[in-house]
Amino acid sequence: MMGGNSGIIPSFVARALRPCSGAKRSFEDRDIPKCNLGTRDNIGVIEAVIFDFDGLLLDTESTLFAAWRRAYAEFGVELPLSLWTANVGGYSYEAFHPLDQLERLAGRAIDRDQVNERRKAWYLAQVNSQEALPGAREAIDGARRLGLKLGVASSSNRSWVAGHLERLGLLDRFDALVCGDEVARVKPDPELYRAALDSLGVPAARCFAVEDSPKGVAAAKAACLYCVAVPNPVTRTLDLGACDRRLASLDAVPFDRLVREIEET
Repeated sequence: MMGGNSGIIPSFVARALRPCSGAKRSFEDRDIPKCNLGTRDNIGVIEAVIFDFDGLLLDTESTLFAAWRRAYAEFGVELPLSLWTANVGGYSYEAFHPLDQLERLAGRAIDRDQVNERRKAWYLAQVNSQEALPGAREAIDGARRLGLKLGVASSSNRSWVAGHLERLGLLDRFDALVCGDEVARVKPDPELYRAALDSLGVPAARCFAVEDSPKGVAAAKAACLYCVAVPNPVTRTLDLGACDRRLASLDAVPFDRLVREIEET
């Protein structure tokens, strides 16, 4: 994630957002295979689709940002979206740590555990009552009607992803879940998507990804996948230019039409 107002992308994300090309290059010490998707010769009949989870199927990202803004407000300070977005798609807090920033703005040490406990309690209460984002069920059901295999590639833990999918009655729709606690590196590294492709048993040329963030788009493209970006309220101001197609929402286009148009690209 990056500056929502400035459009500045951290260097490690910017490197990952460069499209796959003919020559191999390193991706955090790992080679990216040759791929040049987006042409009729390279995209075949679609057999599978891999969805991100947070911010795409369930709007956890807007809620998480709201939770941190509430925590900041308790100290009379504000958390701008332009800082927060540095974490979108991974939330390892390596690019921006909200508690470090809160202490800087407050001008004093804070009880981090207490702040985080209150923030987390409010966040979980909100998320646990949320429904799937508009169009999510329709997209998933549309993919199933087409006979496609469905996967999820998420930087979040399996318990989080599977738990919410089960709560929403969607878990049994998916053929593969690959989550952040099952790989060495999360997005923007392509490992999650490569593992999902392996689990589904399909090549990248017969699958596409649906993502909501720059880190997610970077991971999908680094795995040589055609990528559809569907931003949420937190990510819609960010640079998603590396995607192959951008939709305003999951229900913006009927899913069967979307698949057909990708196949005809």
